[in-house]
Amino acid sequence: MTQENTQETAGCPLHFDHYDYALQDDPYPVYARLRREAPLYHNEEHDFWVMSRHRDIHKAFRTDGVYSNKMGVSLDASAWNPQAHVVMSFLGMDPPEQTRLRKLVSRGFTPKRVAGMESQIRRLCNLYLEPALRRGSFDWIVDFAGKFPMDVISELLGVPPADRDELRRLADLLVHREHGLRDVPPVGFEASMALFSYYGDLIAERRRRPGDDLVTALLTTEGDDGDRMTDGELTAFLFLMVVAGNETTTKLLGNAVHNLTRHPEQLAAVFADASLVSPWIEETLRYDASSQLLARHTLEDVTVDGVTCPAGSQLLLNIGSANHDEQVFAESEEYDVFRDRDELAKHIAFGGGRHFCLGANLARLEANIALEELVSRCRTIETLPGAQRFYSANVRGFSSLPVTVALR
Repeated sequence: MTQENTQETAGCPLHFDHYDYALQDDPYPVYARLRREAPLYHNEEHDFWVMSRHRDIHKAFRTDGVYSNKMGVSLDASAWNPQAHVVMSFLGMDPPEQTRLRKLVSRGFTPKRVAGMESQIRRLCNLYLEPALRRGSFDWIVDFAGKFPMDVISELLGVPPADRDELRRLADLLVHREHGLRDVPPVGFEASMALFSYYGDLIAERRRRPGDDLVTALLTTEGDDGDRMTDGELTAFLFLMVVAGNETTTKLLGNAVHNLTRHPEQLAAVFADASLVSPWIEETLRYDASSQLLARHTLEDVTVDGVTCPAGSQLLLNIGSANHDEQVFAESEEYDVFRDRDELAKHIAFGGGRHFCLGANLARLEANIALEELVSRCRTIETLPGAQRFYSANVRGFSSLPVTVALR
């Protein structure tokens, strides 16, 4: 690794900027320095703070009235504002508004609905996986992992198959960050407007012609007092599903294959025993979380080890660092699918408390089906040269991951 990537050279100043491509290539050595040297770090140039230890972030997720979501969860210049909820749904809200909306969504987006999609998810998985495996060598992201999760979300929402490629393209444009740009690129703004327009039309269509899909369920879901989601709230939630539900699962699948293939003994074990697929997923979530950083607006002073982040600040909760905390995870910098299950359960890749990800069940189901199908059909998988990272302000993963497989 280069000095620029690791910053481990004696005397090298500690510097953290999540928009830096070099950091995104290998952030974990810098995360370790943050936990050790500055668990509450201040980037003076751009005036934001970073919290990096597991115990501090675990507490933050469960502390009300201090770490506000009302400015959104990204420090992108255009995204950080009091109207964040318009595009990011309840991720841009605090209680009681957040509680109300999460409760309404939960009544439509139930574990039973997710579990009932298993056969549909498996069909969509094999729609892309089978032809890719027959070729022997293919791009795990471009040919499979970049398509499958978006189709699952689209199936859930009732999006016609003919529209799915375009929605996937728009979602990619929205999340990607260009080098040197600390905001959504112009093409991303155009993509967001196109997505909002599309989902607005979909909602109108479901009002005229209800279907057996999540959009229809949410249109008819009522709270205890007869309250329902407005069209604006529903559009924002659908937009969130595309960004959070699609991109993060794509990155999880890519990170899982990338990391396992770097450990031949673990690779052989997983492909010999499908019961290891679940811990393979959980260790990937811990070691290389898709969502690395979540922003908060501090409503009160926050002090860690004598250092104070003042009220009114931009604060990043560094989930990627927390999941490598040596105070919680043994050999925390090592990727190990045999890691103790009780220890694995402590990762916070899906957040915590009232911020726990509502899509966690769906993400886990998709990943289990995809990787079980891979293991059941192949003797092994190997990554090839040419992998390309996906650069984003919050999400970590690949845009391209060439692989070759040996079928059973």
